[in-house]
Order: sequence, then structure tokens, then C-alpha cells
Amino acid sequence: MSPRYRDFTEDDYRPRPNRRGSRPRTKERPAYESAVTGMITAVDRGRYRAVVLDGAEDRTVAGVRAARLRRTALVPGDRVDLVGDTSGAEGSLARIVGLQPRCTVLRRSADDADETERVIVANADQLVIVTATADPAPSEGLIDRAMAAAFDAGIEPLLAVTKLDLAPLDDIVERFGATGIDIVPCGLGPDGRVRTEELRPRLEHRLSVLLGHSGVGKSTLMNALLPQAARATGAVNDVTGRGRHTSSSALALPVGADGWVVDTPGVRSFGLAHVDPDSVVAAFADLVPATADCPKGCTHLADSPGCALDAWVAQGRAGEAGPARLASLRRLLAGLRG
Repeated sequence: MSPRYRDFTEDDYRPRPNRRGSRPRTKERPAYESAVTGMITAVDRGRYRAVVLDGAEDRTVAGVRAARLRRTALVPGDRVDLVGDTSGAEGSLARIVGLQPRCTVLRRSADDADETERVIVANADQLVIVTATADPAPSEGLIDRAMAAAFDAGIEPLLAVTKLDLAPLDDIVERFGATGIDIVPCGLGPDGRVRTEELRPRLEHRLSVLLGHSGVGKSTLMNALLPQAARATGAVNDVTGRGRHTSSSALALPVGADGWVVDTPGVRSFGLAHVDPDSVVAAFADLVPATADCPKGCTHLADSPGCALDAWVAQGRAGEAGPARLASLRRLLAGLRG
């Protein structure tokens, strides 16, 4: 034994102090009876903006997440519980202590094989898919994917078409007219301003989210609806035919009578890894009737025995766009089935 410890006895033992403290832990959480309800309108590097919905005059407050929500992603449209300084005064900071149940969740993944979901907006009633007639050309694949995500989330889709001064609406109507989705023109009027008279009434009393590729005129449309939004706009690259991101974060703004619009950054991809294949088929309303004649367990792919979709399209029952629509559906299903 080392000479250092030869005369060591139990009386010489000194326990280490409990660094965690002697206060017992409890699983009970504070009730926060005084919390007020707010809706998240913007997220910026760990800080949140929320509008307080307490029946009085709405006010915007800044807040941070409590520790209990540090692993919870909060997005525009979320209803949250706020405590602390909820006055909305300059320099004030509230604390977000609770997330209320979501009615709907619009989400996407990086691609069809990526299991990581990215929540775009919560509690939305309507998905406004923005597309241009040209510059850039309509991305029919993105429209189909967004419609499938909307059906899966229980959100009503709507197609807003911009840049009608560059190309007519005919091709888009031919491709998507039979789906039952409302197609709303939002091109330039005779005065050179973006037409919003047909879209604006559809945004009232609802929480809508604008989604589209970069360069389709989404920010321009947002500025026409709400000049105070002052969203940055950009041009389309002449070489790639793609727009550049001009909106870097999602932002919810009030519009009309009790309506809210969430403007999202332009997307380059819209994966459906989280979407059930049946929801994808449901988004193709022009093809759905044919599935009633498909055998049980039909995958609706090209090699699926007895699939009735081919005969339905060959007979012209899905319209002139039937072959292209069927090809798009099968591409989506093939991607989801690996």
C-alpha cells in the first residue's frame, strides 16, 4: 500500500458534494394558468414573432422557446402558449411554454427517400400553389407533388397562375382542368399591376400558404396582395431557367377579413417520403374513378397486372392530358415505392 494512504481511516473520508443539488426532481410541470394564446408569424434564428389572439386588439410579441420545447420545431401558423412580458412593447420578450394541438400540418422531405420531414406551416386551410405560364416554365411535377401533400394533410389546394402576359393560360387549364382544382389567373392587368381581385376573396377567413418555385412571381404576388409586405423580388437566370431565392424565411401576414397568408421561400424540390401512396392517387382526381376497376392491391404502376388506368386513359376518359397525367402519377408512385 502506498505510504500516502497507509494511515487512512473511514473517519478521514469526505464525500463529494452533490453537484446536482439536494432538491428532488419532479415530473409535474407548471400549469401556466396565466398564459395567453398566440400564433407564430415568423421564425428568425431562435427568436419568434407571434400575434396574440386574446379577443382584444391583436398585438405582436417577440418570444423564445422554453427549455421544455427545445426539441420542438415551431413554424408559422402554430398556436402557442405565451407567458412573461406579452405586452408587445419594444424590447419586451415573452416565453413560449406550450404548443397547442395542430389541425393540419403541411410538410415535405428533401426527396422521396429522405425520412426527415420538414414542416412548412401548421393549421393551414388552403395551399396556394403559384406557377408561371413561362419564365420559368410550369413545373407540372411540383404542382402534382404539392397537390398530393395537400390532400394528405387535409388542406384544400388552389392553383394561382402568374405571368399571363408571357403565355396564355390554356396549357395549364388543359393539364389540370380535369382535376377539380380551382385555377385562378393572377397576371398583369391593363394598368400593369398584378391582378388579385379573384384571389383576394379566397384568402379571407382562412390561413393560406403560398408555395412555388423560385422566380414564378410569388413575392410579386404577395406584394400586390399586401404592399406592406415589401418582399424582395428577383429575376430568372437566363442559363438555368431557374429563379433565385428572394424570400429567405416564411412569413405570415394578415389579409382581408380575418385571413392570413404565409409566404414561403421558393422550393427546388418537394419530396413526398411521408405521404401515403393512396393520398398521391387521390390527388389525381381525373384518374381516381378508374381505380375502382383495379384488382385488390394494385400498385397502379406500369407493370401492375390488371391495372385499369391504361384503358381509362386510352379511351380518352381523362382528357387530352391523360397520358401525361398517368405518367406523372406513376413517377410519383415509383419514387415512393423505392
